[in-house]
This record gives sequence, C-alpha cells and structure tokens, in this order.
Amino acid sequence: MKMTKALVKTGLSVLSAGILSQAVSAAPLMTEGDLKVGMEISYPPFESYDGDKVVGFDPEISALLAEKMGATASFHDTKFTGLILGLGANKFDAVISGMYITEDRLKKADAIPYGLTGASILVMKDSEVKPQTAEDLCGVNVGLQQGTAWVSQLQSLSTDYCEANGKEPVEIQEFPTAPEVSQALMSRNVEAQLEIAGAAKMFVERTRGRLEISSPELVYPQTLGMYVKQGNTEMKEALEKALEEIKADGSYAALIEKYELTPVE
Repeated sequence: MKMTKALVKTGLSVLSAGILSQAVSAAPLMTEGDLKVGMEISYPPFESYDGDKVVGFDPEISALLAEKMGATASFHDTKFTGLILGLGANKFDAVISGMYITEDRLKKADAIPYGLTGASILVMKDSEVKPQTAEDLCGVNVGLQQGTAWVSQLQSLSTDYCEANGKEPVEIQEFPTAPEVSQALMSRNVEAQLEIAGAAKMFVERTRGRLEISSPELVYPQTLGMYVKQGNTEMKEALEKALEEIKADGSYAALIEKYELTPVE
C-alpha cells in the first residue's frame, strides 16, 4: 500500500513537472524557438540582401522581438502581394515587411503598430516634372509597387480631386517590386515614383543622385504594422509584450533613430 502511494506520488510529480515544462516551453510559434517572419526581401532600407544576409529595419526589429520571446527569427522571402495570403495559410508566424495598416488588410489579418512613416515622390534629377504634393500628381505617369496602399489612394485622388477639378487623371503603372519601379523611372517609362520615405532616400543614394526626392513633406503619412493571422490572439499578445520590452530597454528607440522613422507610443 505504501509502495502504491509512493508510486502514485512519484507519477503525479513527474506528470506535474511535464505539464510545467510544457507550459514554459510552449510558445505561440509554429516551430518552437523559430519566429517565422514573412517579408519581401527587396525593399531597402526595410529589408534587403547583403550577400546571403538579410539586413534592414525589419530583420533587426524581428531579431529583437524573437530574442524577447526566447526564439530566433527566420526570414521567408515572399512577394509583397502574397504576404497576407501566406500568413493566412500558416506559412509564417508574422509579417513584418514595411507594410502599412489599412482597413482592407485588417479584414484579413490583425496588426500591431510598430512605426510611423510616409511616402516621398521620386523623380529624375533632370526632370521637368517636380511634384511636391500628392495633388501635383494629376496628369503625371506614376510608378508604384503592386499591393501598396497608394494604388487605391492615387485612384481616389485621380477621381475625386484631379478629374473633379478639370485636371488630367493620374496615370498609374504597377510593378512587381520597388526597385523595378525605380528602373522604370530611370528608363523614363514613368515620370514619378511614390515610395516609402526611407526606401526613397536609399534609392537616391544608390543611383548616385540620378534620382531626387521632389516632395518636401511626407505624402500620405501612415502607421507601419506587423501582421499576425486573424484571431491568433496568443501570437499577437506575445509580439505586443516583446515590443513593450524592447521599448523599455531602449533598443527600439535606437533602431527607430537609426532608420529615421517615428516611434509609436
């Protein structure tokens, strides 16, 4: 009888230890210890390749967040237009890819704000077309990356402002990636490019001044969001907690300053 009680006690202890261990190790990640992040790795300074290494704001903040979650971050290169779809198909835990928070995306996924930025207008340095505001894009052939929020914004601008005021509509051309838009601009296939401010600045630097930013102020300022699968409350809360921790230790502020973004409270 004493032996039976001892065995039962030992068994319960082992079971309790197992449950505790499982609770501690269990993370809201598809693969334990691996924060799978979806991003289009052709969008500097947010994410790009340096040889085989993925560099930029998003991989750096992903690594900081993963560390707070007791994991490491892995990056899964995916076309921008396929990122939210991939999230819904469980291809990654989160999408962190210089993506704005929009009503349309919030119908398909949940978002956590992690920075503030806006767009700049890029033109050829010797161009006669020098739009300073979104309204100056009436009658201009504008290149955009597919899937960006600016496509619908420029379509609305074209209808509600340009045509409504007797001006020529905005001519919109979409391209698979932002660098392809810049190539079209330098080939004079488009007259202007609308691009997120940090990326626009880098394109100017990389083209050694062939391109320039014609807009003195940010166009369509918006909030950047990291996205998780809709309804995945556990993952969202884990990322929110990690974000608060990197804000508290100062690493978030240092990263925001490095990439010339605006922090979120």
